[in-house]
Amino acid sequence: MIFEELKINKSLLMALNALGFVDATPIQEKAIPMIRSGADVIGIAETGTGKTAAYMLPVLQKLLKAEGMAPRALVLLPTRELAVQTGKTLAMLTTHSDLRHAAVFGGIGWTKHAELIAPGIDILVATPGRLWDLYRAGALTLKSIKILVLDEADRMLDMGFMPQLRQLFEVLPAKRQNLLFSATFGPKVEQMAAEFLTFPERMEIAPQATPAALISQYFYRVPNYRTKLNLIRRLLEDEDTYSRVLLFVTTKEHADAVFKVVNRRTDGEKRILHSNKGQNSRQNAIDLFSDGSVRILISTDVSARGLDVPQVSHVINFDLPRRYEDYVHRIGRTGRASHEGVAISLINPAEEYHLHKIEKIIRMSVPELPLPDDIDVEETPKQERQEQLREIDRQRRIENPDFKGAFHPKKRRK
Repeated sequence: MIFEELKINKSLLMALNALGFVDATPIQEKAIPMIRSGADVIGIAETGTGKTAAYMLPVLQKLLKAEGMAPRALVLLPTRELAVQTGKTLAMLTTHSDLRHAAVFGGIGWTKHAELIAPGIDILVATPGRLWDLYRAGALTLKSIKILVLDEADRMLDMGFMPQLRQLFEVLPAKRQNLLFSATFGPKVEQMAAEFLTFPERMEIAPQATPAALISQYFYRVPNYRTKLNLIRRLLEDEDTYSRVLLFVTTKEHADAVFKVVNRRTDGEKRILHSNKGQNSRQNAIDLFSDGSVRILISTDVSARGLDVPQVSHVINFDLPRRYEDYVHRIGRTGRASHEGVAISLINPAEEYHLHKIEKIIRMSVPELPLPDDIDVEETPKQERQEQLREIDRQRRIENPDFKGAFHPKKRRK
């Protein structure tokens, strides 16, 4: 369907046309009429499917025009990166409207956000902590909220926001429309939905944890850390193919180490993104990556759901995530907005277990690629090899509690 068929109002159609959006995605086709009807809604959709516009368009239509001083619609998100990105989407959609909006989040002083919303606001995008700061300081009233959106609900719960959410729900008007969007619908999200939604309509656009169809997935079997670095360097030499790359690591230490190698031995601008970086530094890195000034962005999972860049050519998992659903969110940074993308994972012997678990979740096998002939395959240092063996033993004990392993204490002879 095209947006005109969904009875989107003229000002929003003008904004969509300016952005080059004519055809609605499947989730937008289903969500827009459902939300406009006034029902509580649970939306389960893979990342990169256009769910932000799926809830934002009908919410903006329901608000119609600027009115009063207090926000009437509230969008809660788990991270500052997501709040910033959603705020930008909101700004683009309201270009031809007088609706007032703002995005508030941690990392900067709350008084700046208080000044931002003081002249009056219609729709507010917020992280839970910053919203509570503003409310507790008396800078914000929530008594006029008519629509509440919980986006990335699964991530919000994984990050431990449930106590804060319960606290916020106590001060929100009881009579409101609730919209919950999530990439997965596990027991925690189900409990939240049962607790805070009233007879919700549910829609699931794709089976839970299904990667977008436009993403080609592969893995390389790599024996150790140094060989991973050699392979990364070799792959990134091809600037034409690897034109905009998001490289994920599990720890800040790995991010810093990989950045040093990539920065020294590959062409093009690079940036690094993790929680030790200040808010301005992180946002600057995201902005430069989004506009194409930065070719390679190295990040921990802090940005896995906060980036919405249409033409990321490759996502590379230097390490596999230990929370397996995050694999889908990571690789979902490519293959967005009808562009094809490639996801590559580097798998050492101790990570094969995690790959098999991920394959079960996504219900598909990830094909293996042979290592390039010119790669220097380093010998695995003794300490790293022992760490791998210990991890493999731990995995085997998970699957079989009776498994003793190579590192169990030896019995003393009598």
